[in-house]
Amino acid sequence: MSAAVSPDAGKADLPLVYPPRSAVTAWIFFDWAAQPYFTLITTFVFAPYFATYVASTPAEGQSLWGFATAAAGLLIALMSPVLGAIADASGRRKPWIAVFGALLVIGSCLMWIGRPGDPGVILPLLIAYAVATVGVEFATVFNNAMMPSLVPPEKIGRLSGTGWATGYIGGILSLILVLGFLAANPDTGRTLFGLTPLFGLDVASHQGDRITGPLTGVWFIIFVLPMFLLTPDFPAKRPVREALHEGLRELRGTLSELPKHKSMAAFLLANMIYTDGLVSLFAFGGIYAAGTFGWHTIQIGTFGILLAVAGTFGGWFGGKLDDKLGPKTVITGALLMLLLSIAAILLVDRDSILFIPVTPPQPGGGLFAAPAEKAYLVLGCLIGMMGAPLQAASRTLLIRLAPRDRIAQFFGLFALTGKVTSFVGPLLIGIVTAVTASQKAGMAVLVAFFLAGLALLSRVRTEPRESTG
Repeated sequence: MSAAVSPDAGKADLPLVYPPRSAVTAWIFFDWAAQPYFTLITTFVFAPYFATYVASTPAEGQSLWGFATAAAGLLIALMSPVLGAIADASGRRKPWIAVFGALLVIGSCLMWIGRPGDPGVILPLLIAYAVATVGVEFATVFNNAMMPSLVPPEKIGRLSGTGWATGYIGGILSLILVLGFLAANPDTGRTLFGLTPLFGLDVASHQGDRITGPLTGVWFIIFVLPMFLLTPDFPAKRPVREALHEGLRELRGTLSELPKHKSMAAFLLANMIYTDGLVSLFAFGGIYAAGTFGWHTIQIGTFGILLAVAGTFGGWFGGKLDDKLGPKTVITGALLMLLLSIAAILLVDRDSILFIPVTPPQPGGGLFAAPAEKAYLVLGCLIGMMGAPLQAASRTLLIRLAPRDRIAQFFGLFALTGKVTSFVGPLLIGIVTAVTASQKAGMAVLVAFFLAGLALLSRVRTEPRESTG
């Protein structure tokens, strides 16, 4: 059974019959397919490897990686609304996902060239990373735009939360696979599970770290296939050339009308601010732990697995709350909990918790053995648990606010607001940390992001649905 679509042009995206559960499940697997890119490449394995072993110094590596991220983010910010408008005008989503998914696969697989200590690979490696980042982000825009055709409006929250939770599980398994079987500690030559790397991966040339690129590409190809095979696409409306002109015309109209849609404008601005804070929080959480407790790869990797597990439960449970309470309530609750968590983290030091002295971490001590490490671990898991429903409910709220015949276009604007200021959080953290010589002061900057996001979110009204007029 496939989704029948109303011929009414004004309601072109409203299905009369929703597809079977197998089609919905197949769509959910996109998150599973894409998440290892963020888990393995941008957060826990390849990015730290690049900064530590490929670049001449960690500072240079962090700087170069940041420049490549900024370049990709700028392109994503500029092009997402345009491509979304074209996709709405043409009707199809899957061809766009296929094209940008191919960029993700190609860019990821090319990361294998990142040999340690070879300055000649730095530029092509950063280009490959930027290409893959553009691919995964654009593919996600068009995948998100398929959601309204899959389930009734009252189940959108559950679908979004389940997709996010499923993605976290995929990220967890990919990280366990790499840490447990492929990437070895360069000092011991053993993986997290005490094994020699599979497939004869060479420890000296860090093949276990570099394999995360090709692994991410192959993983995406395998697990995105169910979506292409089983999930129905929107019907084609008009040729791409016509869609280009029509999409750009509609985008200009949407941008000119956006100030009239106060709830949508307030939400997009709120999303821009609190997403910047959330991304910065995740990006600097491991760095903060390394500086405070002296954590290394094994501790940070294990910390990442536990955060992802917490995020899985948070995304699943948040999706249920989304359908019952509404996405705005879920976002508000998540932001409040994140504020409390950050405040608590700022009161945790290696030898004190909430100003109460505790035994600091000891050399050769067990994993997360010190009281302050345990406290940080609990707070980190709480942040992971809140981050998933915050992001899942945000895309649900976008769907509730956006006109259905322009859903991809508004997801493009959604991606724009999530990327256009993505450099601001890390920049402010860096500046404040440098000026004060205090990691705590730098992290405290994030409180302002979540407070501002909450204030703007309070101006959003979800009923009735705003229309294009």
